[in-house]
Amino acid sequence: MGAPQPPGRREAGSQPDLRVARVLPDVAALAARAFDYLVPASLAAEVRVGSIVRVPLHGRRVRGWVVALPEEAETGRRLLPIAKVSSVGPPADVLALAEWAAWRWAGPVTRFLRTASPPGAVRELPPAAGPGRGPPPRRAAGHAVEVVRAPPAADPFPVVEEAARGGDALVLAPSLGEAAMVAARLRRAGVPVAVAPREWARAAAGGCTVVGARAAAWAPVPGLAAVVVIDEHDEVYQEERAPTWNARDVAVERARRAGAPCWLTSPCPSLAALALAGGGSVRAPSRSDERAGWPVLEVVDRRDEAPGLGLYSERLVALLRAATPEERVVCVLNRKGRAVLMACAACGELARCERCDGPLESGGELGMRCRRCGLAQPPVCRWCGVGRFKALRIGVARVRDELELLAGQAVAEVTGDTPPAGPGGGFPAAAVLVGTSAVLHRAARAAVVAFLDFDQELLAPRFRAGEEALALLARAGRVAGGREGRVLVQTRAPGHEVLDAARHADPSRFTVVEGARRAALRMPPEVALARVSGPGAAGVVAQLDGGQLDGVETLGPAGDRWLVRAGDHRSLCDALAAVKRPGERVRVEVDPLRA
Repeated sequence: MGAPQPPGRREAGSQPDLRVARVLPDVAALAARAFDYLVPASLAAEVRVGSIVRVPLHGRRVRGWVVALPEEAETGRRLLPIAKVSSVGPPADVLALAEWAAWRWAGPVTRFLRTASPPGAVRELPPAAGPGRGPPPRRAAGHAVEVVRAPPAADPFPVVEEAARGGDALVLAPSLGEAAMVAARLRRAGVPVAVAPREWARAAAGGCTVVGARAAAWAPVPGLAAVVVIDEHDEVYQEERAPTWNARDVAVERARRAGAPCWLTSPCPSLAALALAGGGSVRAPSRSDERAGWPVLEVVDRRDEAPGLGLYSERLVALLRAATPEERVVCVLNRKGRAVLMACAACGELARCERCDGPLESGGELGMRCRRCGLAQPPVCRWCGVGRFKALRIGVARVRDELELLAGQAVAEVTGDTPPAGPGGGFPAAAVLVGTSAVLHRAARAAVVAFLDFDQELLAPRFRAGEEALALLARAGRVAGGREGRVLVQTRAPGHEVLDAARHADPSRFTVVEGARRAALRMPPEVALARVSGPGAAGVVAQLDGGQLDGVETLGPAGDRWLVRAGDHRSLCDALAAVKRPGERVRVEVDPLRA
C-alpha cells in the first residue's frame, strides 16, 4: 500500500463503517500537512484529538498527532490504518493554541506540538486531584490582563496563591528552580500542584495548579481558571531559536481563550506587558512599600574620576576592601574572558581576525582568538608587525585578577558556564564575587551589587536596552534585599532615565519616557516587528516589497538581515504567512530580542 494521498473525494462505499483520523506527521519537510488514516477497531477507544500516534508514511513509521476526527476522509484513495497509539497528547485547546502560535511567530505547528507533548509516553491519565478550592479568583476590573507591579524585594507568592485558590491555575516562573520553590510553597498551603513537564499526566488529569518554566505555557490545564506569569519582563520567557515564541504572550492568549484572568507580575513591567493590559490595568503598591522594596542606588559619575582608574573607582575600591563573607560584594560585568577588545600598543589599530575581520580577544592556543569565527592567531599586529597589545575592554577573567589585588583577598568568578560548588548549588564563601549577569541568578544575598560598566547596558545597540538595564537593577535589588542593600552603578550617564527610575523606586518614570521614544521611532510595542535573515531572506523580502501588502515595510539590508515592520501583529503575521518560502534557508524572528 502507498502512503495517504492529497485531499480528494472519498469513493462511495469504500471502507465503510470505519472511523477516520486526520494526523499531522512530525516531519519538517511536509510543512504542516495533515493526512487521513483509518482507526482500527482495536485502537478506537484510545484515539482522540491530540493523541500521539505512529503512522505509515512513505515506507516508514513516523510520529504524528491526531488533529481531527472527521466524519469522512478528504480523499477517495484507499486509506492506511494507524499503526499504534504511542501516548496521550495535547488536548484540543492546546492544539488550537499551537495553530495560533504557528501563525503568530511564523513557524511550523509541529514545533509547538513537540513542546506541548509529554516528555515520555503516557498511556492513561491518573484520577483528577480533586474539586475546586474556593471562590473564583478576583478579576481585574474591566480587564482580562492585569499587570502587578511589585518592588524587587516583594514576594509574588500572594498573587500566585490568590489565583490557585480559585481553581486550576497556570503559573509560569523564569526558571525551573523558582518554579519548584513556588510549587513547594503551594503544597505547604494545601493546594494540589503538578510541576510541568515532569508531572504532565497529573496536570492533564486536572484538579491542580500547574507550575513550570517557559515550556509550561503549553502544559495541559483542564478548566483553566487563572494564569500568573512571575517576572514577565524576564527575557528567558522568549525562545531564542526560531520560531521565537514568548511564553508570556502564549499564556495571555490561553487566558483570553479560556475567559480567565491573567496576572503579569514584575518590579519593572515591560512596555509589551502594559500594552497587553490595555495600558491602564496596573496594580501598584503604595509609594512607601515600593520605596522599601528597592535598594539604595549609589551612582558614581565617572566623568568626575581621575584618569587612569579604568573600571575601578575610588568608591568601589573602598567597598571591596571592607567586604566580608557576611557583607558580600558582587561585581557585575557582562563580558567573558580576559580581554575582549584589544589594540596594538604601537600603531593603535584594533586587533582583527585575518580571516573574517572580527575582533580578537586574548586566549586560545596561539595567544589570541577571533570572537566571531574562533580562529586561533598569534599575538602579532597585522598592520605593523608589533607583538604588544593593550586591552581596551577587559572581561571578567582579567577583572577577577585585578580585583584580588585591589581587595587584598580571594575573588570568585561566576559566569553562566561556572559549575555550582557543592551540593547546595552555591559558591565558595568569598567576600567578593565577580561575573556576568549570571552571578545575579546564582548568588543568594549580597550587601552590595556593583555594576562596573553600566554604560555597556544603557547604550547597547538594541531598542530594548533600557528595559533590560532596568531589569538588571531590579535583579540586583532582589540580591541586595531591598532598602537594606546597596547597588553601585559606575556610569558616564548619571542622568539617564533608567537610573532616575531606580533612584526614585518608580519604574513608571522610565516607561513614560521610553514609551514616547518607541512611538516616535515606530518600534515595538507601537508596531509589530520581525527580522528575516539567511540566504533566502532576499527572496522573502522581495515578495513583501511587491506593493500588495498595505502597511508592511521592510528596512535594510544589514548584511543578510532585513527588518519587517507593520502596524500590528495581525498585519505582520498575515503578510509573513502569505509569503512563499524560498528553497534556500531563511530564519524569521517575530519580536526579535536583539533588534
